[in-house]
Parts: sequence; structure tokens; C-alpha cells
Amino acid sequence: MKKVFVFTFIVLSLLSVESFGQCAMCRATVESNLSEGRGTIGTGLNFGILYLLSTPYILVAALIFFWIRVGRKELKARQELENRLSEIYKK
Repeated sequence: MKKVFVFTFIVLSLLSVESFGQCAMCRATVESNLSEGRGTIGTGLNFGILYLLSTPYILVAALIFFWIRVGRKELKARQELENRLSEIYKK
């Protein structure tokens, strides 16, 4: 089952379709504002796109950080237990 999931993920990653960054209405608004000399809406739109892009990456990075942190604590506890058991059996 895991092999099927990995294979499907690889195939879908390689066959991704390029998409446009903005919808038609957003693009028309930005183009009309830029042609009139007002570039503030385009800047705000770009900032919004970057904000929406960065949020999932920050969440995933936080999850990975906590997962590694918990894993290290468990590994340390397991090693301490093994050390205690080895001392008991040595006696």
C-alpha cells in the first residue's frame, strides 16, 4: 500500500500542470491600476499572494520541528532506560 502511495505521489509531482498566479479579474484590476500610475493595488495583491503561500510552509515547518523535538525526548528516555537495565544486569 505504501509503495502505491509513493508511486502515485511521484507520478503526480512529475505531471503537474502550470497554472496562472492570478485570476482574470485580479489581473485586469492590477493592469488597469498600473496603466493609470497607481501601483499600490498590485503591491498589496503580491503581498497577499506571498502571505497565502508562506502560511502552509510555516505550519509544516512547525509540525516537523515538534515531531523531531518529541522524537529526541523519546530517544533520550529510551537510552536512559537501556542504560539502567544494562547496569542492573551487570550486577
